[in-house]
Amino acid sequence: MEAKINYGIDAPKVIRNLLMIGVMLILAAFAAAPLLSHSWLLMLDGAFLYTGFFCVAEGLLMIWYSKFGKLKQRDRMLKLHSFTGEEKVLDIGTGRGLLMIGAAKHLTSGSAIGIDIWNNEDLSGNNAARTLENARLEGVKDKVEVLNENIVLTTFASNSFDLILSNLCLHNIYESRSRRAACEEIYRLLKPGATAIIADFRHTAMYKSIFEELGMQVKKYGPYIFNTFPPLTIILAEKDRSKIDLLGDETKPR
Repeated sequence: MEAKINYGIDAPKVIRNLLMIGVMLILAAFAAAPLLSHSWLLMLDGAFLYTGFFCVAEGLLMIWYSKFGKLKQRDRMLKLHSFTGEEKVLDIGTGRGLLMIGAAKHLTSGSAIGIDIWNNEDLSGNNAARTLENARLEGVKDKVEVLNENIVLTTFASNSFDLILSNLCLHNIYESRSRRAACEEIYRLLKPGATAIIADFRHTAMYKSIFEELGMQVKKYGPYIFNTFPPLTIILAEKDRSKIDLLGDETKPR
């Protein structure tokens, strides 16, 4: 049977925990209600019930986003860039290749590279083989490359990419100084005049501030609350054509 394109479920363990906790709270609330007589106990039982429903709703919304919403998010992000077809594109935290493959469909002589550290807690079935299989199924395998790289410090030469993309990735870098290093690395890798489009549900104000400190022209879009969950904000940052040497020699890999 022919394999089907599958971009995975985001944060599967978080979804599992939300659904399990939610169902347990709902069942406990219904089971305890007939046994409670004091008003404050009934209020507490109601709080358990509503918390349970909230957890279940969050888990279901995250599943919906993984199946449908992130396709709309990909299209929204890619529409912010006017493709020539010749770009060299980098997708940070590519996972199963959603953004990388989407960008590759706009390319003719250009190419797209997806990098990841392949953490299954961030995405179900997160591995390079499945990413390349999706690229094959989408008809762009000859335009993409998948590498094991960490955006905090990559092996790419400076001034390498026309477009850098990332969706729901940088927040997984837990230390603030490492997130700053990632933003600085994005800046280093961009060609003068090139663009980074970064989407996330937290730390976006930090990304915006760092890019502005580096002299980039920055625009903010969102947060989008109707077809992303959690609600996502997009940061579009363009590297000034004259800003070539803020972080050292940008003609050599480091």
